[in-house]
Amino acid sequence: MKFDDEPLISGENLPIRPQHASPGRLERVLRAGGFAVTAEIAPPDSADPLEVYERAALFDGYVDAINATDGSGAHCHMSSVGMCSLLTRRGYAMVMQVSCRDRNRIAIQGDVLGAAAMGVSNILCLTGDGVQAGDHPEAKPVFDLDSMSTLNMLRGMRDDHQFLSGRQLTSPPRVFLGAAANPFAPPLDYRPLRLAKKIEAGAQFIQTQYCFDIERFRNYMDAVRDAGSHEKVFILAGVGPLASARSAEWIRNNVPGVHIPDTVVRRLRAADDQKEEGVQICVDLIQEMQEIEGVHGVHIMAFRQEHRVAEIVERSGVLGGRVPWHPGAALNN
Repeated sequence: MKFDDEPLISGENLPIRPQHASPGRLERVLRAGGFAVTAEIAPPDSADPLEVYERAALFDGYVDAINATDGSGAHCHMSSVGMCSLLTRRGYAMVMQVSCRDRNRIAIQGDVLGAAAMGVSNILCLTGDGVQAGDHPEAKPVFDLDSMSTLNMLRGMRDDHQFLSGRQLTSPPRVFLGAAANPFAPPLDYRPLRLAKKIEAGAQFIQTQYCFDIERFRNYMDAVRDAGSHEKVFILAGVGPLASARSAEWIRNNVPGVHIPDTVVRRLRAADDQKEEGVQICVDLIQEMQEIEGVHGVHIMAFRQEHRVAEIVERSGVLGGRVPWHPGAALNN
């Protein structure tokens, strides 16, 4: 991975280079060699914008970008584009997730144009969970495209200035394209190959599924480096705090693609305060991931524990003294 020859400071003060795909802070931090931190905002079951602002404020000064999820788990919440609309107005760097489950190519292209016009600089392309997993199993799934064909389509909009139909765009979306990866889904030897396919389709950054098994993740990254993929994409490892041994067992038995080793469950069960131990496990994993070549950041998924993200970031020392942008900092400058 070629980095910009710039000292790493807060993302908004880093220059936007001609080779950058977007003007966004996340891309600038990554290309400056920073170890980036992103997190997910829990979308409200509400039309009240204050709920969105309050949830985003938990991350102020601790993350480089915030993911706005798109009906994750096939459950209905406030839309990704709606949350991005609210938060870009306040200056937050957003990662808009786009699920192929609910939209065809016409809707996806329109949403991305609208998001880019609002200042969204990062798009994460997902195939999406099946509707049978959510609270509307009777819904009709779309799946006109998958994550890789969506990446290719959005890259064409950005780089070739045209819709998938071939019709020209007068102003293309300047977006940093991302995809998800799951190092722990069988067959394990296929995972690095699938990552390479997503890079070929247009992925510039990757956010992985939860990584609780550090040894298996190291093996995955060995294969990624052997393929040279670590020089072509920015990889952000997925982490998060577990609430208890019981919840860890439920997750690994019921959430597809999440692998939690017995050693983690035993460590939680032996702790006097299991929730606190879950936070410490997350901190330990972040510190270990910083030492793995080819890992360029972490993506913190703290479901129902978003209030612990700031503590996790501080205790891990992941930012190395760097303070990401937040609205208060903007007001003080």
